[in-house]
Amino acid sequence: MYKNKTFLAIIPARGGSKRLPNKNILNLAGKPLIVWSIEAAKKSKYIDTTVVSSDSNKILEIARNYDVVTIKRPDYLASDTAKSIDVIKHAIENVNEKYDYLVLLQPTSPLRNEKHIDEAIELLEQKKADAIISVCEAEHSPLWSNTLPDDLSMNNFLKDEIKNKRSQDLPKFYKINGAIYIYKVERLLKENSFFIKNNIYAYIMDRKNSVDIDDEVDFKLAEVILKDKNEV
Repeated sequence: MYKNKTFLAIIPARGGSKRLPNKNILNLAGKPLIVWSIEAAKKSKYIDTTVVSSDSNKILEIARNYDVVTIKRPDYLASDTAKSIDVIKHAIENVNEKYDYLVLLQPTSPLRNEKHIDEAIELLEQKKADAIISVCEAEHSPLWSNTLPDDLSMNNFLKDEIKNKRSQDLPKFYKINGAIYIYKVERLLKENSFFIKNNIYAYIMDRKNSVDIDDEVDFKLAEVILKDKNEV
């Protein structure tokens, strides 16, 4: 609880993963990937209850060892076409108590810790916001990117005002890093979207703690960073 508001953390962890099989339970620097997010939620000063939603009995079994609420997700919410918003609504509907805010923590962000979660919640209060989404600075400016025609011509690939500019002279761009999403439950359910129309702000994280594991390369990068942290 923070400022008399209650917070429910939901960690959605599907069993299937095509790019990196069994991703959420792979051993990452000594513990299953999902455990990094469970521990971050449990260590938060403000989160009241942590829920793990999964279609996988193995994932739910691991989660129960950490004293969290587990919810078995039906098959129709575990398919490739299932919408994340429907998964979150199912979890909210299956928790006995009502909460003021939802904190969505993707298990694929193992470097996001309790400090980041608490700072994002404090920013929510500071801004009197209805939603906070974590972002990090983009590695490369999108101004250096464009689509290519079939003949691979690069005529007009860059806009004239970008040509001959140094990358450090270009404006900073930010991308959603997938680590933290916080919503006023009432607004999320009403708008049925993770991008509510207004009163939504960004919580900026550094790139090192923003690794979002999608494939083997991401996994190895997170492993190197975590091992480096543990050796300091």
